[in-house]
Amino acid sequence: MSLPATTSKFESAVLEHMDAAYNLARWLTRNDQDAQDVVQEACMKALRAFDSFRGGDFRAWFLAIVRNTSFTLLRRGKDSPEGAGRQSLEAGAEVAAEPDVYDPQAIAIRSADALCVRRAIDALPEALRETIVLREMEGLSYKEIGKIVQVPIGTVMSRLARGRAHLQKLLVEMDSSRQEGTP
Repeated sequence: MSLPATTSKFESAVLEHMDAAYNLARWLTRNDQDAQDVVQEACMKALRAFDSFRGGDFRAWFLAIVRNTSFTLLRRGKDSPEGAGRQSLEAGAEVAAEPDVYDPQAIAIRSADALCVRRAIDALPEALRETIVLREMEGLSYKEIGKIVQVPIGTVMSRLARGRAHLQKLLVEMDSSRQEGTP
């Protein structure tokens, strides 16, 4: 039994952007399980609305649905990253080493650096965090980000500049704290 052409087109379009959708949801919800729930819900919403998609940039359209679904979940009060039983990428995350580099000290340093960057991104205000994630991690253009978050390109550029500056400040502070031996 074959799938209708619309469903098949939808599946191939969504599968291509599933990693980006999860990544955005993860950074917005700050929780693995919530991110999975958001992506599943966003896929259902996108499938129901797929007939109304008029072409253009599917990635931006789909990530906008993921973003809106994330904010809906957060408004329901599920935004507490400290909640009991919640898993985080920080807990148990591993940083891949170069295949020929198995130096335990180098691996520990890379892991600590990655954890520090994750914490700094997580500490950014929501609007700056989502802009940084969409640009730096997902490689979206300013125009695509503007469509997703529904703001002018100038606002995207401003948020990106402020986000980078804030991220740099947080990383310097965290590095100073780490060198002083305070957590």
